[in-house]
Amino acid sequence: MTIVWTLTIIMVIVLLLVLTFGSNLAKASSKELRALEAQPEGASDDSFVEEAYKVNLKKGFDISLTGEAPTPFDGIEQVRSATYALKPKDFEGMMPIPKVIPEAGTHVKAGDPLFFDKKRPDIMYVAPVSGEFIEIRRAEKRSIAEVVILADKEGVQYREYTLPDLKTASQAELVGFLLGSGVWPFIRQRPYDVVADHNEMPKAIFVSTFDTAPLAPNLNFAVQGKDAEFQKGLDVLNCLVPNVHLGLNGKGKPADAFANAKGVHRHQFSGQHPAGNVGIHIHHIDPINTGDIVWYLDVHAVILIGTLFTKGIYDTERVIALTGSETPNPRYIRAHQGVNLESFFRDVETETTETVKTKDGDKTITKPLVRIVSGDLLTGKKVKKDGFLGFFDDQVSTANEGDRYELFGWLVPQTGHPTISRTFPNGFFPKVKYPADTNTNGEKRAFVVSGQYESVLPMNIFPQHLMRAIQANDFERMEGLGLLELSEEDIAICEYVCTSKQPLQQILRKGLNMMREQG
Repeated sequence: MTIVWTLTIIMVIVLLLVLTFGSNLAKASSKELRALEAQPEGASDDSFVEEAYKVNLKKGFDISLTGEAPTPFDGIEQVRSATYALKPKDFEGMMPIPKVIPEAGTHVKAGDPLFFDKKRPDIMYVAPVSGEFIEIRRAEKRSIAEVVILADKEGVQYREYTLPDLKTASQAELVGFLLGSGVWPFIRQRPYDVVADHNEMPKAIFVSTFDTAPLAPNLNFAVQGKDAEFQKGLDVLNCLVPNVHLGLNGKGKPADAFANAKGVHRHQFSGQHPAGNVGIHIHHIDPINTGDIVWYLDVHAVILIGTLFTKGIYDTERVIALTGSETPNPRYIRAHQGVNLESFFRDVETETTETVKTKDGDKTITKPLVRIVSGDLLTGKKVKKDGFLGFFDDQVSTANEGDRYELFGWLVPQTGHPTISRTFPNGFFPKVKYPADTNTNGEKRAFVVSGQYESVLPMNIFPQHLMRAIQANDFERMEGLGLLELSEEDIAICEYVCTSKQPLQQILRKGLNMMREQG
């Protein structure tokens, strides 16, 4: 009888503990969902944040990888390639076969029109350098993959512009000039993350001055010596829409051009990735509601616009980070948009051949070894080693191909990799850096509710419920769950930590395209 009473008391105590823990957990979760991570603070002693609105993000995850580009103490190397290209597929929503303007063999200057989208003929996509237009490279169903230019050897020749006077030009005149000059494609809009619609003015323009993606470049280097051009670019944006927001890095000292920017609202963001994403800034400063439009640009675009209005030239040169564990000599370089990557990876063996035995006899197969990505490893696009830099990219990354299996997975010690899971020993050491590979560490599984997405996305959004609504083609729920605020770069970190191995970026793009087609 004594044993029975003892067991009963123990069970009651355990039940009370479980109920108490569950109640506290529910309260904490509820509180966490109600209270955003944005925490306005008072004035700071630092001059560059004196007027800035501070946002301290509690959620996120930094993916620590080897192969970071070191600080360029000895200056940044300037690189030119024999060929350059624009890739129509870099622009979401563009028709697969845009109208190409010059004939093969025509000499073009930097800023001369190359093609336009037949659905939006006012927006010109122009040559990044001067040279001979030599080739249209096609992909499936004769879609245009690349428009290639053989660059001039003696330097860049620039198209001449008649610049509008910012003091007297109307908004319509300024928009018309930007459309024809080739600058407009650098202006993107939320929702849908597409090239901005010039027929609808936004409520605000956002610029993020830092990037927290894996191995991302330090944008302070991008603006070195370009202070006047950056400020002029901001002045032009203010003439378009007098409500420009600048996102500053709260974990380091911004460049003077960022910290001392005039005519903008400054906001300081601190936290792990995706703290540098412009979508996170929009969400915490001026969220997108139904019917709202917001434009955004990156630092390179602002500098390009400023250069156009100060020097009268279309100069696409930018600072690019060559990164990754398989990149020979990771470093910063200066190169023009659309640069050919072959010279950087000529000695990298990206694939090999091997012979395997089949029932039909021996067969030679190609086995990939290294993946080259234009952009960061979360959202970039795979390219060949003789491919070209993407239109919006300022980073090239490499990773080992993940074509191996880990025996017993997390049950036995394995080579470390960045993870939020404490089932791996390296989950307790988030600062340790590891070489990247493309292994998904498991097959695609049932789409289960785990709470992982919410733990790394610093937005008041339920990503998993949103993904389900997209898969169900439920337009009303998609919009209500925050689809219009998101882009692939925002949801990429959720895809990285996803236990179910779901292609969240593809799912999100499907939802954005469906919603856009519905109008």
